[in-house]
Amino acid sequence: MKIYHLSDLHFGKSIYGLSMLDDQRYWVEQFIKVCKEDTPKAVVIAGDVYDRAAPSGDAVELLDYMLTQLAEMDIPVMLIAGNHDSGQRLSFGHSLLAKQNIHISGTAKKELDHVTLEDEYGPVTFWLLPYIYPDQVIQILGDEDIHTYDQAVRRLLDEQNIDTTQRNVIVSHQNVTANGIETERGGSETMVGGVGQVDYSVYDAFEYAALGHIHRAYPVGRKEVRFAGTPLCYHMNETMQEDKGYTEVILHAKGEEAEIQQKEIRPLHKMRYLKDTKDSIYAMLKDDNGRNEYVGITITDERITPEINNYLKQLLSARGSILMELLSTYTAFSGEASSAQKEAVETKSLEDLFADLYTDQRGGTPPEDDEYALMQYAGELVRNMDTHEPLDPKAVAKMVEKALKIGGNTK
Repeated sequence: MKIYHLSDLHFGKSIYGLSMLDDQRYWVEQFIKVCKEDTPKAVVIAGDVYDRAAPSGDAVELLDYMLTQLAEMDIPVMLIAGNHDSGQRLSFGHSLLAKQNIHISGTAKKELDHVTLEDEYGPVTFWLLPYIYPDQVIQILGDEDIHTYDQAVRRLLDEQNIDTTQRNVIVSHQNVTANGIETERGGSETMVGGVGQVDYSVYDAFEYAALGHIHRAYPVGRKEVRFAGTPLCYHMNETMQEDKGYTEVILHAKGEEAEIQQKEIRPLHKMRYLKDTKDSIYAMLKDDNGRNEYVGITITDERITPEINNYLKQLLSARGSILMELLSTYTAFSGEASSAQKEAVETKSLEDLFADLYTDQRGGTPPEDDEYALMQYAGELVRNMDTHEPLDPKAVAKMVEKALKIGGNTK
């Protein structure tokens, strides 16, 4: 039985101020093509379908399109809610959709939703376990002795009538670890390390555990307990993860080893991260053939200036690429800085120093002319003020007036 395992789609997500919907729509279209060419027996989606509990209309339409296409190909879908999803919203119309072989479990119950499919070796039962937390399971089971996420998952699974003489697959969205050891997460994951750990051994009764929650694709404890990861990069530090896509699982007869392989789908825009000195990055990009990319850059030997920012933006824009992030790790007074560099910073005007800070804090975007004019005015106030006297109220009022005009408020 061939299964395609997806997770953490995060439809509707924006990164670095840019909506990813076009990229997500392109990815879905490519995935649908794969399904048409090599029809799987089932598609499982292990939670975090949306990026937020109240998704945008466009995000909802994208999921609707994806599920409709799979239903038209008669491919059963097993979908659960993750911690980013609203289980109630996600499971709207689930009874009606189940008649179209779209099985959605938004909230956990004492008897988990489960679906049985058949192949040449007999039945495979899919158990749908949406994201749960201890207090929720205490209410479901009335068991006050549940204190941890691990206990909550174990107790809920103990309640299920699982026929272990046959093959079983669980779809789950939790922070699954092996003996308490967590993997390095992607930058788009905000969960605090150590929270909600569930040991992989809770899934021992299952031939395969299709996991969601962690954005990197990798097995936990044993190869059949696996995170599929996100289909796309959602942060610059996820560019090191070369296995973005979906997981193909082929189940054979009971007791036989499953075939598991990570499959890649080329994104609409490749995401790339560069970290080096300014001159090295300039030289690298000058002869680079990259096109239509999302690029993040960290310069190690200089502060970001408007000139650097504009040059890199123009260089990348000419190739259809977007500068998503521009940062500097340079510290003027670190031991690595030369005396000439220190002198250059020490001789900068107050407004130029503030402009540098402003640029760093805004990811490499320098102040506009009117914003820099305000910085110059504030610099003049500081340079001309008597440190033993308060600021002139008229001067302060004038500066506030300038700031309000920059913000579009003339009152």
